Amino acid sequence: MNIAVRLLERPFDPLAALSGWGRKDAAQAQFIGRVRGAGVDGAALRGLWLEHYPGMTETMLKTICREELERHGAGAALVWHRVGTAAVGDPIVLVATAGDGRGQALASCQAILESLKHHAPFWKKELGHAGERWVPGNTPYGSRQPRMQNNPDDSYAPAPRLNGSHPLGSAGQ
Repeated sequence: MNIAVRLLERPFDPLAALSGWGRKDAAQAQFIGRVRGAGVDGAALRGLWLEHYPGMTETMLKTICREELERHGAGAALVWHRVGTAAVGDPIVLVATAGDGRGQALASCQAILESLKHHAPFWKKELGHAGERWVPGNTPYGSRQPRMQNNPDDSYAPAPRLNGSHPLGSAGQ
């Protein structure tokens, strides 16, 4: 299993990152997310400030990748994520996966992205023309346990599976 995670304080070129990854698997899937031009309330933005927990964030991202690659049978993942200030239109996240077939690559890419959005310790502050505000509820800390394999109280709710069902049934939704 091959997992590469990077947190970057400067803009990055997702296509150069993918080219440098050099995977030759039968199937690859990629997702590139960019900073939106409008905030949660619809107001125009100048950009985002992304705060993270150094060390813990990288560990969490690697754990998420490992779990989802194993779950979906893919063999490699690449995750690049911005931290600090990012302008509207800048790439903010790159998730790429590789495996023996398109189903493995697509499913693991989406699962990593969803788990990253709901479980990784990132905090977003919208930088608007009229002021700044933290985006509420974009990280589970304060309401759930960290998603760590050796956590004795591993009570987090996993991200929904691709077919819409939840691993915990209706109790997890």
